[in-house]
Amino acid sequence: MLKRLLIANRGEIARRIARTCRRLGVEYVAVYSDADRSAPHLEGAVESVRIGPEAAADSYLHIESIVGAALRTGCDAVHPGYGFLSENHRFASAVADAGLAFVGPDAAMIAAMGDKATARALMAEAGVPVLPGSEDATESVDRLVADARRIGYPVILKPVAGGGGKGMRVVEAEADMADAVAEAVRLGRGNFGDGRLLAERYVPRPRHIEVQVFGDTHGALVHLFERECSLQRRHQKIVEEAPAVDLRPEVRAALLDAAVRGAEALGYVNAGTFEFILDTDDRFYFLEVNTRLQVEHPVTEEITGVDLVEWQLRVAAGERLPLAQHEITATGHAVECRVYAEDPDAGFRPAPGRADVVEWPADVPDVRVEAAFDAYGDVPAFYDPMIAKLIARGPDRASALRRLADAARTTAVVGLTTNLGFVADLLRDPRVVAGRLDTHLVDAFVAGNPPRALSAAAAACAAAMEVPPPGDPSASPWAGTVGPLDRRSLDPDAPLGRLVLRDGGQELEARLTGARGGAVEVLVHDRAFRVTVSHRDGLFRGRVADRGWVGRRTADRFELVLDGHRTALTTRTHTETDADAADDTVRSPMPGTVVALSCAVGDRVEKGAVLMVVEAMKMENRILAPFAGVIEDVRCTLHGTVSADQILAVLTPDADPAPDS
Repeated sequence: MLKRLLIANRGEIARRIARTCRRLGVEYVAVYSDADRSAPHLEGAVESVRIGPEAAADSYLHIESIVGAALRTGCDAVHPGYGFLSENHRFASAVADAGLAFVGPDAAMIAAMGDKATARALMAEAGVPVLPGSEDATESVDRLVADARRIGYPVILKPVAGGGGKGMRVVEAEADMADAVAEAVRLGRGNFGDGRLLAERYVPRPRHIEVQVFGDTHGALVHLFERECSLQRRHQKIVEEAPAVDLRPEVRAALLDAAVRGAEALGYVNAGTFEFILDTDDRFYFLEVNTRLQVEHPVTEEITGVDLVEWQLRVAAGERLPLAQHEITATGHAVECRVYAEDPDAGFRPAPGRADVVEWPADVPDVRVEAAFDAYGDVPAFYDPMIAKLIARGPDRASALRRLADAARTTAVVGLTTNLGFVADLLRDPRVVAGRLDTHLVDAFVAGNPPRALSAAAAACAAAMEVPPPGDPSASPWAGTVGPLDRRSLDPDAPLGRLVLRDGGQELEARLTGARGGAVEVLVHDRAFRVTVSHRDGLFRGRVADRGWVGRRTADRFELVLDGHRTALTTRTHTETDADAADDTVRSPMPGTVVALSCAVGDRVEKGAVLMVVEAMKMENRILAPFAGVIEDVRCTLHGTVSADQILAVLTPDADPAPDS
């Protein structure tokens, strides 16, 4: 077994690898950028090494810094995790050249499988089904048009060096080819440094199924069954499960055999994943090989009982695979969802920041959490926004789905916007429950946010408790004399004042009408709710309409998490006028860098005008004027960094704004 391992990654996967190291008695070294100086993935490491500043290119993607850290700390191996350098053949080569073991296949294998044209040709030679497509990659429009005529439209253009769906373009007709090729070439060059493309037959509504394989240096090679990865958003997996849904036994057998046959032809060593698409006629075709541990590996672990990270370490140390094929069995069903710091209501825009309070499912049978942090933590704007994975298992698919949906719905993340509510709704969608899956289902899915009235009712009760918010000793924003709920029963006939809560541009009026049986009766726009509320450790908790909620109050703002959905409400007191309610500030929705600044003091702007652009996590976010008016102040600079909720500009509204059309 290895003695000391450098984990060349961060976040939840670094913590996952470290957990297996601790169990096996393997010492591990952690690395960090300036953004991760106090990150939880450093805990338990025999040494922690700074590898550079915040930007990934200068730290987690900096090969010399990482290899140098491994050598200086006496490591005998490097585990790349996933993402970053995990499929970079130059990194694998540098590790091996330094006399260290690379936990994964060798550099030549990574390079061959990273080139889609090479991988496709090798699989076809091994008898693995491939889609009709180009034999060679090219940037030539004429050659790609000739390929498309032979294949038949529609076709999909794929960057030969691409991944994650970046740069892919579906072309329906020959008239669209020239523009599509030009765009795909440009994106390929920009993202991967290689503009060459392949054209393949386009399968309109496929399923995405992958097979986990493992090989050792002694010639043994096995599969650990398949995973269903069809629930994707823009080619990015968000829910995965094992085994695949309602796969006919003969199709499953052929799929597993094709993956093993392909891996044997390659002489594959360590963990790998053979990905396939499955059409509506149960015909499958090779897609690609991922030469690393997959994000979704826990669902395979849950049904097989195998620790895949342990197997990786043992194979890297030259040991034989712990089990032969006939000894590997699958039991039950497991489903995983990825938890991202992103805003589903804003086009899934990344939402980095700080999670002030996190309550993952604790001691819930058959639910597993793999997270970047436990009770609280930071999500820097420089890296992928995935913060955790929730995994549930059960004796069958229905029970595993229910457990995962409940886990997503009841997880509370305060201070950070996540996709938990979206995922909880998706897992209860009738098509998902019935197993009618394809890779386009998620893009057409619309999550049902909890009614705003529920959040307003909960916030109203929190306001009535008169718990002074931090830094603000002011009394309740309620008109009238509503006292603390834990010391007084409300008279349903008492003339209580109103509380108006704002959610964006919408106002919600709440009235407390009484308190009976340990619950408060709240009326929100003539809808009645029974709400329970308590306060502990700075958080309000309770139930409304039989749903659990968690929230906090800071000054005039309430933040609530209900069924995984995060809502922010501001209070408007009985003395506040309509003019007082107007917010003249323009704020940044996230930490980032101002990459464009198109306004100056004194400028008159129209509603919806782009004032500046803030870049975070490689995504540009346009900051728009909320109403027509005059720029009174600009509080950011071009190329300067900004924090979440920072005021970027102050805007005075027009005296008589034109009505919205």
